[in-house]
Amino acid sequence: MADPRFFSVQGPFALAELARISGARLNSGADGDLAVRDVAPLDTAGPGEISFLDNKRYAGAFLESRAGACIVEPELAAKAPSGMALLITDQPYKAYALVAGAFYPMAGIDEIGDPDSPIDASARIGPNAQIASGVVIGPRVEIGRNCRIGANTVIGAGAVLGDDCTIGPNVSLSHCLIGNRVVIESGARIGQAGFGFAPDEGAYLKVPQLGRAIIHDDAEIGANTTIDRGSGPDTEIGPGCMIDNLVQIGHNVHLGRGCIIAAQVGFAGSTKLDDYVVVGGQVGFAGHLRVGRGARIAAKSGVMRDIPAGATIGGFPAVPIRQWHRQSVALTTLAEGKRKGG
Repeated sequence: MADPRFFSVQGPFALAELARISGARLNSGADGDLAVRDVAPLDTAGPGEISFLDNKRYAGAFLESRAGACIVEPELAAKAPSGMALLITDQPYKAYALVAGAFYPMAGIDEIGDPDSPIDASARIGPNAQIASGVVIGPRVEIGRNCRIGANTVIGAGAVLGDDCTIGPNVSLSHCLIGNRVVIESGARIGQAGFGFAPDEGAYLKVPQLGRAIIHDDAEIGANTTIDRGSGPDTEIGPGCMIDNLVQIGHNVHLGRGCIIAAQVGFAGSTKLDDYVVVGGQVGFAGHLRVGRGARIAAKSGVMRDIPAGATIGGFPAVPIRQWHRQSVALTTLAEGKRKGG
């Protein structure tokens, strides 16, 4: 279920109505009168919720899911857990976008606070907080003790900050939970909608982004870094992570404890780093990857596949570091040979 601090759910909807909304068909024997109260990820959905499967990497989660209903492709319908109702369609991501939009029609619209007061009356500000000029604090915001909020920062409705946080000027925070002693440098954007679109007959259908951005204790976020909120699961930054300037972190990305991310790194959605991973500058990650504990990635690498724990890799596409060095030497030797021979 989406966090009610940030999202208001509609419904419940009968399963047959969701089939109509999404353009999908019910599987044989499904109860069209089944009341569905919400959307949820496969691994957390319960009997009264509907999920979707659009990536075969998550087939295992589908088999173990407790969701009352799921949106799937025809070829996967036979693999559904016993008793799960199905909405069957060739375009499950598009169907999910339509269903989620029915439950959360206002998901893309940020709540506006009191236009006559930059700090909403419902916000709770802890003792000894220092708030600079031009700061806007929305409804139901919670700010812990001893926090410092820089000029012209905007904190959206429902956001929570722990104690002893330092937030630079011109930061925007929305749909987020921030731990204690977190530092967020100037110009960072935390909790905005992720990059989620489903093809729709030559156009694109926006997929509601219903998760949060969670930043744990003692993390530091560099200037002009962006951390999208999750699409349903949360985006999560582990305790003690150090993130440099101009880093892009897509929806549903998870960083473990103590990760170090240099400038201009980009993460596509749903990639997960285990604890103490070190990433050099300008590395690009494809989506839905897993990087093991203590792995190290050289600058300017392109990570296209999972990385085991403790590995050191580099290059594009990234390979074990010694292999990359051998490739570089071979290319140099080949180029020199052609130059001399020409």
